[in-house]
Amino acid sequence: MSLQTFEYERGAGLDGKSRSTPPSEVSAATPPARDADDPLHGELMQLNMGPQHPATHGVLRLKLELDGETMRTVEPEVGYLHRGKEKTCESLGWAKFFPHTDRLDYVQPLMNNVGYALALERLAALAVPERGQVIRVLLMELSRVAAHLIYLGTTAIDLGAVSMFFNTFKERENIYTILDAYTGHRMNNTYVRIGGVFADVDEGVEALVREFLARLPTEIDGWEKLLSGNRIWYDRNRNVGILTKEQALAWSLTGPNLRGAGVEFDLRKAQPYSGYEQYEFEIPVGTVGDCYDRYLVRVEEMRQSVRIAAQALDRLAQSRGAEFLAEDRRYVLPPKDRVHTSMEELIFQFKIVTDLRLPAGEAYHAIESSKGELGFYVVSDGTSAPVRCHIRAPGLMNVQAIPPLAEGRLMSDMVALIGSLDFVMGEVDR
Repeated sequence: MSLQTFEYERGAGLDGKSRSTPPSEVSAATPPARDADDPLHGELMQLNMGPQHPATHGVLRLKLELDGETMRTVEPEVGYLHRGKEKTCESLGWAKFFPHTDRLDYVQPLMNNVGYALALERLAALAVPERGQVIRVLLMELSRVAAHLIYLGTTAIDLGAVSMFFNTFKERENIYTILDAYTGHRMNNTYVRIGGVFADVDEGVEALVREFLARLPTEIDGWEKLLSGNRIWYDRNRNVGILTKEQALAWSLTGPNLRGAGVEFDLRKAQPYSGYEQYEFEIPVGTVGDCYDRYLVRVEEMRQSVRIAAQALDRLAQSRGAEFLAEDRRYVLPPKDRVHTSMEELIFQFKIVTDLRLPAGEAYHAIESSKGELGFYVVSDGTSAPVRCHIRAPGLMNVQAIPPLAEGRLMSDMVALIGSLDFVMGEVDR
């Protein structure tokens, strides 16, 4: 799905013309090289941006070398939020690590839960019931919308569009209300389990989701009217941070950043999981690869998420009463009412809680998170704790793209660049 990127002419509004100019021919407004003998140039200045800075979207430190307002070199320094999550998984064990996945990309905790669960299920060769997969898809698409709302609201307020922040966070609050009604928590829900999800979706929650999905497309249209033709938003994002296809692939970028560069790749289509091959949706791609294209891609992805979530709701309505959690007692806790009445089920619960073991081997599974490819690689020796757990965090790849995109541009462009690359430092540092 090729996005139409609008050219904005002063006084003319949106003229509807597609930006088809190849990235290599688009002027990036790069300042000329520094001439040491030029009397207008003074000494280079070293400046720290962060780690406590509102526009770094987390505890990220950027060491800048400035020539006036022009960034000559940029060096990201990560690790300020490092908590040893991968080692924590290896010490806690398989099941007890689920709550820690919430704290990776903490704006989409349920999506992290699913990615980890899929890796364990691949290792155990455990099949998830169809209703459980549908519920997971619904939760993941709501999480994707919530994460893109964070991007849109925070990037907009960083660039001066204050009202957008309140508009997007109002809708994010509505998603919190839905998740609270379903899981009992607004954040850090930990509601995905090996083999499915913790509980079924009742009709009350379905009604809340339907109401939200019916209203959101109109809200998205309104946001585009506020931003897409706005002179400031357009100029602060257009031709800033241009990524070519070759650069995006060389730097292992995935998700909206890769699709914004014109590469039509989405794991939900390329390597379907949780039944995504049964859903109808399109993959938006950019034409220029700048901050503005990445904005357009994420806006369209929210519309596609609404489309997928509506299909998931229809599937839930057709399968009421079906199983949403696997019955394999080697890995899945028995229902609590059976534990209270059956000694065998009580023993199963005791073994799973205290000594859950997965087969020896290794497995990797990735999902299409809001930031790109979020993958979990696990190695088991057949005991209750992983030998190795490694998390492929898309945010880390996004951070590494900052220096080549920022060098030679004005420092004020850094705000738009960081927002458009979209990362969460809890996932980057782990």
